[in-house]
Amino acid sequence: MMNTNQPQIDEERIGKLIVNAAFSIHKELGPGLLEKVYEVCLYHLLIKEGLQVQRQVDIPIHFRGIQFNEGLRLDLLVENKVIVEIKAIELVNPVWNAQIISHLKLTGLKLGYLINFNVPLMKQGLKRFIN
Repeated sequence: MMNTNQPQIDEERIGKLIVNAAFSIHKELGPGLLEKVYEVCLYHLLIKEGLQVQRQVDIPIHFRGIQFNEGLRLDLLVENKVIVEIKAIELVNPVWNAQIISHLKLTGLKLGYLINFNVPLMKQGLKRFIN
């Protein structure tokens, strides 16, 4: 019996492409640039891989019978399955971990990444989340 809490193979494939692209960008550009630069580069690399990618996606919130679109925006949504939040900061605030977890719960998606490009080694800036 398959554990439904684990991402499906398609999400895993997408995740590997995201991680590989992040490493490639970091190797070529290094740390110290604006988040938007990394976002655009990651978007274009994933598009080149044949993935459907959306930038700055507003996600509606449902609360006690009302729906509103303010307040939840994803940096990247890949194949309508994987969330990517991009940072370029020295210290990661723990609230960003909670933010990714909330985004996964609110969207019903299973896999998300928090990628901080402002690190000496890319592996230090990658965090994977499973809902």
